[in-house]
Amino acid sequence: MMVRALYSVVMWLLQPLVRAKLRRRARDEPAYGEHVAERFGVYADPTPIELPVAPSSSAQVVGFYVWVHAVSLGETRAAEVLVDQLRAALPGMRLLLTHGTATGRAQGVSLLREGDVQVWQPWDTPGAVQRFLRRFRPRIGLLVETEVWPNMVAACARARIPLCLVNARMNEKSLRQSLRLGWLALPAYQGLRAVWAQTPDDAQRLRQLGAPVVGITGNVKFDATPDAVQLAQGQGWRAALGRPVVVFASSREGEEALLLQVLKENRALDPVEYAKHATKNIATSVQWLIVPRHPQRFDAVAQLCKEQGFSVSLRSTWFDAPAQADIWLGDSLGEMALYFGLADVALLGGSFAPLGGQNLIEAAACGCPVVMGPHTFNFAQAAELAEEAGAAFTRDDMAQAVDTALSLVRSESDLAKAQAAARALGLAHRGAAQRTALAVQQLLG
Repeated sequence: MMVRALYSVVMWLLQPLVRAKLRRRARDEPAYGEHVAERFGVYADPTPIELPVAPSSSAQVVGFYVWVHAVSLGETRAAEVLVDQLRAALPGMRLLLTHGTATGRAQGVSLLREGDVQVWQPWDTPGAVQRFLRRFRPRIGLLVETEVWPNMVAACARARIPLCLVNARMNEKSLRQSLRLGWLALPAYQGLRAVWAQTPDDAQRLRQLGAPVVGITGNVKFDATPDAVQLAQGQGWRAALGRPVVVFASSREGEEALLLQVLKENRALDPVEYAKHATKNIATSVQWLIVPRHPQRFDAVAQLCKEQGFSVSLRSTWFDAPAQADIWLGDSLGEMALYFGLADVALLGGSFAPLGGQNLIEAAACGCPVVMGPHTFNFAQAAELAEEAGAAFTRDDMAQAVDTALSLVRSESDLAKAQAAARALGLAHRGAAQRTALAVQQLLG
């Protein structure tokens, strides 16, 4: 208790810094400057929301809030199919959706129906958390994948609100960090009502923290269905282009420079040298597409490409079809199905720097095989499954990854085999969302 009290004081003292950080981020992403008071549990109307009751003497409540917390874009995408299954399993539920990032909140709008509510995640001070719970009074809280906050866990326990971790993952690095902060992290994980893990390895690591793991449901992201309109548009553009496309998907800071350096080296080869590099001489006949993970970096990546001598065409300037340029830049949100449909092969962002990699499941669902760097610890099982199936390939560095991508697009048979394996991967591992929703239904009785 004393430890959490000290933590609460620190979190309270940090609030001015949080506000300052939000103001800075709002310069590039205005959404961070909107509804800031919600971050601190302050709402225009602080009174508890009264849900409708049945027109009978029993006055039975018709609706109840199921709170789903999806901190960022990836978790929000994972929540989409889960929310659909929750609505089927829990008739009458209203969705209370919270986020921590602007991209997550923007994506989450599509999940809302009449009577649902979307607000920012409250900062983890006792006051903000209590005001949030008093205002919305959720029947249950579902934290997607990783977000566990000590004061929120304690407040939900006091209010008898079951707080659960769903689609839970825990890599070795996060486990070590949590164990180092065991005096704070262990009571938080132990205070959860239930945890449903993605994999046996995730479950084993979570149990080391004292988390009440009650089931292994698989990865909800395998259940996601790509946007059919976007996918068809991308595939149509690729067919019209008449040459291969390789996308660097969800690239992170520092990784674009690695790719551009490899492309510069390929382009610098003279005709005699091209003949000695059979897998490289196609580099200039491939269309390269970079889609940065974070929208605030779109301008910086475009500038980097130009500084390295490459012409750039932005997705935001395309109308009927992409414009000619050395590098296409995907400067839009919510269009990954279009980009994967447009590409023959994808390089996986976050895996060429020690960042743990990004989610490759969406690429596989679009039939786009993936070439990964050595750092995939955030999505270890998905990476292993994809590689075993022939839908993904791990390489030591960017130069090897580019060579592998080029080799794939040069061989129609190898590419077709990898694309078929990618499509089959998602179909083989579906069902996690339904299993999770049914487990929540049983928990609520």
